[in-house]
Amino acid sequence: MQRTIEQFLSAHPFERAPWLAVGFGAGIAAWIVLPGPWQWAGFITLCAAAAVFAPLVAREGVADHLRHAIMGMALMLAAGCGTIWTKSALVGKPPLPARIYAPISATILDRQDEGAGARVRLLLAARVAGADRPMLIRVMLPDPLDRPGIAAGATITAKARLEPPPPPMLPGAHDFAFAAWFEGVGATGSIEGPVIVQRAGTRAAMLRGTQQALHAEVLAHLGGSAGAIAATLASGDRGAIARSDADAMRDAGFAHLLSISGLHVSAVIAAAYVLVFRGLGLAGWIALRVRLPLVAAVCGATAGLAYCLITGSQVPTMRAAAGAVLMLGALALGRDPLSMRLLAVAALFVMVFWPEAVAGPAFQMSFGAVVAVIALHDAAWVRRFVARRDEQWPMRVLRHAAMLLTGGVVIGFALLPVALFHFHRAGLYGAVANLLAIPLVTLVSMPSLALALVLDRVGLGAPAWWVTGRSLDAVLWIAHATATLPGAVTTLPAMPGWVYGLWLAGALWLALWRGWVRGWGLVPMLLALCLWATIRTPDILIAGDGRHVGITGLGPDLVVLSPGQGRFARDTLLEMAGMSGAAIAVEDWPGARCNHDFCALALDRAAQRTVLLIGRSRRRLNDDGLAQACAQSDIVIADRVLAPVCKPRRMLVDGTVLARSGGMAIDLGTGMVTTVAQTSGSHPWNAHR
Repeated sequence: MQRTIEQFLSAHPFERAPWLAVGFGAGIAAWIVLPGPWQWAGFITLCAAAAVFAPLVAREGVADHLRHAIMGMALMLAAGCGTIWTKSALVGKPPLPARIYAPISATILDRQDEGAGARVRLLLAARVAGADRPMLIRVMLPDPLDRPGIAAGATITAKARLEPPPPPMLPGAHDFAFAAWFEGVGATGSIEGPVIVQRAGTRAAMLRGTQQALHAEVLAHLGGSAGAIAATLASGDRGAIARSDADAMRDAGFAHLLSISGLHVSAVIAAAYVLVFRGLGLAGWIALRVRLPLVAAVCGATAGLAYCLITGSQVPTMRAAAGAVLMLGALALGRDPLSMRLLAVAALFVMVFWPEAVAGPAFQMSFGAVVAVIALHDAAWVRRFVARRDEQWPMRVLRHAAMLLTGGVVIGFALLPVALFHFHRAGLYGAVANLLAIPLVTLVSMPSLALALVLDRVGLGAPAWWVTGRSLDAVLWIAHATATLPGAVTTLPAMPGWVYGLWLAGALWLALWRGWVRGWGLVPMLLALCLWATIRTPDILIAGDGRHVGITGLGPDLVVLSPGQGRFARDTLLEMAGMSGAAIAVEDWPGARCNHDFCALALDRAAQRTVLLIGRSRRRLNDDGLAQACAQSDIVIADRVLAPVCKPRRMLVDGTVLARSGGMAIDLGTGMVTTVAQTSGSHPWNAHR
């Protein structure tokens, strides 16, 4: 076996750096997936043992490639697990133990206006009445309670309704508690009473003031949806974007244009690099005495970092800037900026400082897109196709257009499972739509916006503002036109993590090997997609609070309890069910019988009938009536604790059960019940539950 593996590794040369980066990321993923400290310590111990005993398994001179592979991967796996464990211990803070309504005294660390939502998001360093320590909290301030002086650096007092950062609403949904833990945030909530400004804000005025001034200036020149997007490009503040526009761009496949990411940072850096390189190249005296690529790289990096700071210094933006600066360094040194080795260095840099990012869609989609592009251009047939040749310019343009379309399709295929895993929906026409939208934004909208801001200093910005507005109107038209096409959006129920991991393993094998052997990666990818296609949509979805219940299988629409409350909750129920229809109130469903306290309906699944009883009120119930209603039901669901007399035939899901399990998904056909508690483990952000 050793000799066979050694022969395989010798016959198929590969770059070690990308695989070592994969090992580091896999170690981080292992820490997230494994349930608790004993398992994490055991994982690191096994990896260390593998590294120590590798020379005994693979002897020197006989299996050198195998020995190095075992030692390198084992050490990187252990390093990845240890890195995120260390960061968790350093930055994580215990969350608020329970929901409270209490006075707070706080210093504002950050303020983000959300004009479209008629509210302000505040990050506070606060002392909460009844809490034994200060903590970071994130709260929403309704516009009617906003007042002058509520800015970064201000000291305020108010009454707030606070709760611990929420766990996933349903199994597989976004875990806000995980994100809050690595941000050091211990509570979330809203300001409920008048805010008293004890001291007006003075700190952090430069960057935040610049950001707010840019945002206001753009909105003053451009109104409507185009102005909201332009303000986002200039300042990073997405608060003015209407929900309908954001949804259309998401369904069209280019929601990434609304978040300052690698595309925007790269555009700024590339523009600065080209302008400096070409501009200085026109001056012969300078060109002969200065190394222009190095100067241009420094200017490009400076422009990129400045753009990151102005747009809010968000972690995804800083990750993109770090990768772009590394590529600039490669250009300055005369190296290929698009290589797997350089991408591995960028990924390792990000994972060392932000290991938690590995679990998020931003990291996976940004690096996944670049991996797909590099792997495509490393293919022999692509190199032959794009090689320089003596031909007329129309053919050259057609070849480049064909490669752009091919690249868009490859990136779209590569990222489709990522989008479906994280968001449970994805735009199918994104590859084509992005071919139109991305050039418009990067080559027209962003340059004209920058030019307008500069020319406004001398009162000549009107033509540039007009170009910016019209180009962004065109982007929005593309978004709405694409999103309304038949079959534009695909939705699927939540994918199990192990199926997604199988697909990722195949995709990485396909991308990182060279030659015919890379085709083996298609096997796990196709297997994962086949398994995913057979996943059944859960019949019943119950949110962790018990107030939101979704029932599937009754047509294209989702039948829900409390349809008029919590748009986010309804959207999450639809996404986790993999449905694109509407949410219909259970009392409006023809087969349901409802009174003030309960709704009852029967579901026919797997050749058997299941009678559901769903609680609607919180008033005190008569024990005799409750006992009789429960005895006639198979499953009883309620958001409060029901009396012990409630004994349904199969399952009781009340406040007591949900407090232990969190949200759950029930498959009546197989009888399988999946809960949030089963997938959360003993991670520190779940310790209070």
